[in-house]
Amino acid sequence: MLRGIVTVGAWTLASRILGFARDMLIAARLGAGPVADAFFVALRLPNLFRRLFGEGAFNAAFVPGFTGTLAAEGREAARAYAEQAFTLMLLGLGLLVIAGEVFMPQVMLGLAPGFAAIPAKFALAVTLSRLTFPYLVLICLAALISGVLNGLDRFTAASASYVLFNVVMIASLLWLTPLLASAGHALAVGVTLSGLAQLGVLLVAARRAGMRLRLVRPRMTPPMRALLRRMAPGLVGAGVTQLNLAVDVIIASLLPAGTVSVLYYADRVQQLPLGVIGSAVGTAMLPLLSRQVRAGQAAAAAETQNRAIEYALFLTLPAAVALGAIALPVVSVLFGRGQFAGADVALSARALAAYALGLPAFVLVKVLAPGFFARGDTATPVKIGAVAVALNLALNLAFMRPLQQLGPALATSLAAMVNLGLLGGVLARRGQLAFDAGLRRRAPRMALAALAMGGLLLGARAELAGALAERGPERWAALLGLVALGAAGYFAAVAALGVYPAREALARLRPRARSAKPRP
Repeated sequence: MLRGIVTVGAWTLASRILGFARDMLIAARLGAGPVADAFFVALRLPNLFRRLFGEGAFNAAFVPGFTGTLAAEGREAARAYAEQAFTLMLLGLGLLVIAGEVFMPQVMLGLAPGFAAIPAKFALAVTLSRLTFPYLVLICLAALISGVLNGLDRFTAASASYVLFNVVMIASLLWLTPLLASAGHALAVGVTLSGLAQLGVLLVAARRAGMRLRLVRPRMTPPMRALLRRMAPGLVGAGVTQLNLAVDVIIASLLPAGTVSVLYYADRVQQLPLGVIGSAVGTAMLPLLSRQVRAGQAAAAAETQNRAIEYALFLTLPAAVALGAIALPVVSVLFGRGQFAGADVALSARALAAYALGLPAFVLVKVLAPGFFARGDTATPVKIGAVAVALNLALNLAFMRPLQQLGPALATSLAAMVNLGLLGGVLARRGQLAFDAGLRRRAPRMALAALAMGGLLLGARAELAGALAERGPERWAALLGLVALGAAGYFAAVAALGVYPAREALARLRPRARSAKPRP
């Protein structure tokens, strides 16, 4: 499991770094103006489906079914299962994309109702959304193939494919902008082109893995009905964080101009640890946990769950404290240039600090959700998810006027905490979640180490205030110095407090990861 986490996390980190380069270019070219707001709303809809299917509901429903078929009936039966799912997904999502293109103005009224008061901005958002919407079917098909590869314990190609999204987007911004009406149009076209690139790479990887997928006659077989039944509630259960972020966009469209962009840049920063840690742990954990549950290995499943929580906390707690402590320098250095500066940077930094408050909850939700999905239960997460989404909406409405741009981020974090508490409580009552002695001993010490690091960063930030305010390479050096100091301080505190070393954890889990692989 840990090897899979490292593989997924490393490629996700590479993707997020390229994503920062992309967003730095977007911030410099578009700032937080109307074109930026329109593009980010246009990106939100296909991105929501990407995260739900690529990192959530589809994996949660498909991977256990695929790995179960692979283990019980062999590769040919598993291939037939995947081909039928591929064909049905292409048919269903193809029709959805056609409908979305036709009714995009009505969709935009629901997604960004505040834009309707500015006809030019609304029309631009509709146009850009029509350009990005085909990405939906492309990335969902790519997610299916990623699920096949993950089920075979082949994580590299599936994780690396997301790097292409940022490569194509950067190329589109630089080279297509002079040819189209605006940089927003170039970016929207780039979204769909990136989907074609990702799907093509994954199709090649699946063929090399001996799982070449062909289109077949669509049939609603019993396994496909079971897949859809598990997937439908999982769209909410696994993607509550993303649905909450969509609620944030709706509320943000009703707030002052630029709010959508301000929240987008803050979300991009917190997506780095969320993607690298949360998605990596959840993606690597689900196939292993599914096999252990299917084999009746209750003790091994409990061990997997505890170690996944431990790894997530080990990395997420310091990330959350650090983002809260140095939110302003991070946003300023990464995005504070060109059209994005001054008050916009300060507002985005406040939103980032609010997102950081809920970061451990965001990540741990991804860690606990496989505990339900591996057992074929997608109904419980959807019920809990509905509560979290309703709470997020209520808090957004309550915070909208007094907190302005800070409100959506804070509401999302609080809703994630409630979601986490309810998921953990249900698993514990069922006897499927019990913290072992190692986790109970290490988790509080990790928290203390993270808080010590936070105090160190606050002091260092004050000392480096002058360098961070510069416009040259000095501020990059100062920010990198803060990051290095925080990492060194955290690991020193971890060692001083006697937290279990990560190297030993790797040595302990390697044999289990090997032995748990399915037979070809």
